[in-house]
Amino acid sequence: MAESGKAAGGRARSATTARSTKTAGSAAASGGPTRSTRSTTARVGASAAKTKAGPSAGTAAAPVRTATATAVAPPPGGIHEAATYPVRPGEDPWTEDELRELRDGLIDEVARLNSEIQYAEHEIADMLRDSGDGAGDDQADAGTKNFEREHEMALTNQTRGMLSQSERALRRLADGTYGACESCGSAIGKARLQVFPRATLCVTCKEREERR
Repeated sequence: MAESGKAAGGRARSATTARSTKTAGSAAASGGPTRSTRSTTARVGASAAKTKAGPSAGTAAAPVRTATATAVAPPPGGIHEAATYPVRPGEDPWTEDELRELRDGLIDEVARLNSEIQYAEHEIADMLRDSGDGAGDDQADAGTKNFEREHEMALTNQTRGMLSQSERALRRLADGTYGACESCGSAIGKARLQVFPRATLCVTCKEREERR
């Protein structure tokens, strides 16, 4: 009886093993996920997720450098009819050719002054850099550098003022108010403007301003 039980148990285990082997074979034949297949799928999915996420946190993207340039706005152009601009008693009225020549001269002046300012700014930057590097200079050298730097800054500020006046004259030409004194409203004078196109005051108002 004991030997019959052992034999029956052996046959049962053999049958169970056969069914497990058959089931595994069926799963492999039908394309079912085995352990090897699942591992490969997991690795592929992790790789795809990493690719989609981009570079790792330890890898910083290189900064994109863009070229910068100092843009200078073009001066306003255009003139109104010659009769729009006032003249003093006894002066001939403005002609279109005279106004056009005056405007072109102001535009050239604006371009020239802008170039001078840009050059001066580079010079001042060089002077400031030299002053930082010259720690071993004696007092005479340091004083000379400071004087040259301050002198260059003063000239640059003066040039900026002339540029502002020239651009203002062009705007007044464009809006039709050119030639009228900004203080009293009288005509500045054609002869005065042909010599000094940036003038905004008549002779009387300018003398009064200088006496203050």
